Amino acid sequence: MTQGRPWFTNQARSPAAADARLHAPATQRNRDAIAQVLARELPAAGLVVEVASGSGEHALYFAQRFPGLDWQPSDPDPLARASIAAWASGGALEGEALEGGASEGASAGAPANLRLPLALDAASPHWPVERAEALLCINMTHISPWEATLGLLAGAARILGQGAPLILYGPFLWGDVETAPSNLAFDAQLRARDARYGLRAVEELDQAAARQGLARTALHVMPANNLLLVYRVQSAPR
Repeated sequence: MTQGRPWFTNQARSPAAADARLHAPATQRNRDAIAQVLARELPAAGLVVEVASGSGEHALYFAQRFPGLDWQPSDPDPLARASIAAWASGGALEGEALEGGASEGASAGAPANLRLPLALDAASPHWPVERAEALLCINMTHISPWEATLGLLAGAARILGQGAPLILYGPFLWGDVETAPSNLAFDAQLRARDARYGLRAVEELDQAAARQGLARTALHVMPANNLLLVYRVQSAPR
């Protein structure tokens, strides 16, 4: 689905980490803002499937922040899955490892509600999950082919029940709202790297979601020129 994430650095936080843990610096900057919105959009209980979990730092943090939810991380990349498993088994937050103290609102230790990662390619019609109460996908749509986003929407239609949310976070193009110069530069960089990559337009996502019976119910403006989009299942796919 994706072709590497060069902004990950491979830095063990302790001898036990054995270099399997990857670190995506943005996770530490955006996790609290994302968690505040997730607290309003996620159900109180049930299974959350995180698609394209990457390093696994978000999965660990959110599992600790939302103990009433079962958290299922996934990624098609075996190196990412190894990192997710290492973060989960280590049970330490990135903030704890770097700053020497637990982050506010989350406790140390591997949370019992965090599952081992699954090999899941969003573009595939065959997912190793049959049912979930919510889907979360952070920073995937712009660094993967459009087919991965279409597959994500189709997967949401398959495994989510009526009213259940698909939550997308990342940089997007949004109607007549002026795109930040940094996002335009990032978009150009992505397209130069791979013509299939690039920031997606919210309106294009809305249309593709509608074909799968999903409708956007919320758009949250986030820090650093990002958006958080919430789609909910309304009807059967067209």
